[in-house]
Amino acid sequence: MFDTVTIAYRGTKYEIGRGRDYFGIWAVGTSRSQPLEWWPETPEGWSAAWTRYLDMETPGTINPVSRKAGAPGERMAAGGQGLSQVIGSRRGPVMAALLLAAGVALGVAGLFPAYLGGSSLAQQPDNLVAHVIYLAAWSASAVLIPLGGTRQRIGALLAAGLSIVTFGLFFADAGTAFSTGSPGGAGLVLSLLGWLGCAAGSALAFWPRAAGTAGQPRPLGKPRGSQVGPAALLVLAGLGAAAAFAPAWDSFTLRTAAGLTQTVTAGNAFASPGLVIVGDVAVMVALAAVVIAAALWRPIRHGAVLLAGAIIPMAAQAISALVQVGEPASPAQFGFSSSQASQLGLTISSALTPAFWIYSAFVIALMVSCAWMLFTPHQAAQPARFGADPGYDPGFGFAAGASTDTEVEQWHIARSGAFDPGARDSADADDLHDADDLDDLEDVEDEDRDGAGPAQGLA
Repeated sequence: MFDTVTIAYRGTKYEIGRGRDYFGIWAVGTSRSQPLEWWPETPEGWSAAWTRYLDMETPGTINPVSRKAGAPGERMAAGGQGLSQVIGSRRGPVMAALLLAAGVALGVAGLFPAYLGGSSLAQQPDNLVAHVIYLAAWSASAVLIPLGGTRQRIGALLAAGLSIVTFGLFFADAGTAFSTGSPGGAGLVLSLLGWLGCAAGSALAFWPRAAGTAGQPRPLGKPRGSQVGPAALLVLAGLGAAAAFAPAWDSFTLRTAAGLTQTVTAGNAFASPGLVIVGDVAVMVALAAVVIAAALWRPIRHGAVLLAGAIIPMAAQAISALVQVGEPASPAQFGFSSSQASQLGLTISSALTPAFWIYSAFVIALMVSCAWMLFTPHQAAQPARFGADPGYDPGFGFAAGASTDTEVEQWHIARSGAFDPGARDSADADDLHDADDLDDLEDVEDEDRDGAGPAQGLA
């Protein structure tokens, strides 16, 4: 981990400050390339970091670090590492975006050659629309990730959610090809390589965000207060959508000129060949896992973006089914040749089963939950009281032993006080951080106007 850090307080053994997007604790006089422990850059993160710092350091030895001069050697370390940090911090997002772009390019190329059964995706409107939706979402992520800051986080989470859920869908397609004894065409191969490229880009963009403290995933947190109910409903909707993905969605009614009728359903996940079943089960498990992670994700708006990444392929499957039901069914699907169908006066009508509409209702519920997570103001958590020891100031401008004001005020003081952007970085690193800080601060200020706490901002 390479970061230019700013130290806010220092004791005899340990110091506390902020890195690029986290609060951390370092041992005095050691390299700051890796903190001993770190927390998310949120009010809750600072409260947890400060509490831990008081446990580690003797309170009477803690002093604030000068904003102007900085600690001895602090600016020197920042300046010496500036170029490598700029290169290192930019290389990952750019490589992730290039991998995503390459994956999208391969996916587009895979739309035209034979995919399954000798037909290309371009010749199958129901499958084509789903793949185009995937590629459009990955393209949006490839554009957002190199922009850095909040946009990078949005792009990474969106691509990660999409890549995780679509793994099972592409696996099922590959399983179909192997189960029929005739490997898929070049379209399937290109599409699988495209998914692999997009998944690799998603992982590269997403992985640094998953760093944790003391072995625990940093972004996950337990819903509190008024968030518990909606989070529980979100998880139930995700489990419902996963379960409703398995039953048959397609219903066909065959009628002959003699008045005989027969109804046939198709698409049951557990009536398919073994490899296809594995792929379908992987979709259901991945959807449930991503929805649960999104419900626990902090900040909550980041969880909404992760959730959106999972919703996109599931909504695309529903749209694909609606497109398919509007397409004429072939008698060959039911073992009749064209001449036999003509002799019998066979007509085939298509419809969707109740399981499909139940699935659609759950997907819509997921969309509503996603919108709630993105736009609904939430009550700020009760702020922690800073500093039990009299005689020194443990927080950013708060008197010892006194209760804080709102988390929003606490957040702004932290932003504008001890962690002054003009003092925390060297001249070489200023350009690297300013745009990110501006984006994050705008998110917090937007929530202030709406009455939301900063813990839910895109920080």
